[in-house]
Amino acid sequence: MSGGSPRSLGKGSAAPGPVPEGLVRVYSMRFCPFAERTRLVLEAKGIRHEVININLKNKPEWFFKKNPFGLVPVLENSQGQLVYESAITCEYLDEAYPGKKLLPEDPYEKACQKMVFELFSKVPSLVGSFLRSKNKEDRSALKEEFRKEFNKLEEVLTNKKTTFFGGSSLSMIDYLIWPWFERLEALELNECVDHAPKLKLWMAAMREDAAVSALLIDVKTFRGFLDLYLQNSLEACDYGL
Repeated sequence: MSGGSPRSLGKGSAAPGPVPEGLVRVYSMRFCPFAERTRLVLEAKGIRHEVININLKNKPEWFFKKNPFGLVPVLENSQGQLVYESAITCEYLDEAYPGKKLLPEDPYEKACQKMVFELFSKVPSLVGSFLRSKNKEDRSALKEEFRKEFNKLEEVLTNKKTTFFGGSSLSMIDYLIWPWFERLEALELNECVDHAPKLKLWMAAMREDAAVSALLIDVKTFRGFLDLYLQNSLEACDYGL
């Protein structure tokens, strides 16, 4: 379903040409959890797409014309229309392309998914703080913060009595929050879900999904990337290629 080059484009690279008819292009980075949201939706809906990876430590000048923030993901179609910000790209794909609908039609159910998204919203910044933390005391305090945030999500699953956050089958909200749970093992944060049996079952069920399994990154590769990324290495985004 996807084409494109895995090696990232950096400063001084030529901008890619127009997007071919019948394809959508996603500007991504192999290890970015925000871009993974978009790629999961592309996979889940079976949308023909190409991936252009961007070197986030050495961004090409032309990329800021695609997204003034200089961040991935960005979608571009054959009409030259651009959509950025991960949650916005996912909703756009669900509305603009045929196939399995990932967001519920019912306004209340859709609102419920957005409320879960808000409950999750502190987790990405906690991961950032954890990566920057220098000592055991800081990490210990942050692990406690993770447990508090995961407790909120455990409560949602307990109250719903379903495997997934949107019900008995996987839907948009599951894809939007999954990339951070995928990385818990590599970050040595798995212990933070030990007290959350429903969340652990959800994680196991997510790994069975075809879109999720197609995009899984092995722990060793992710850690290799992370080591370079935290050293601000220009080679980080292409680790393992």
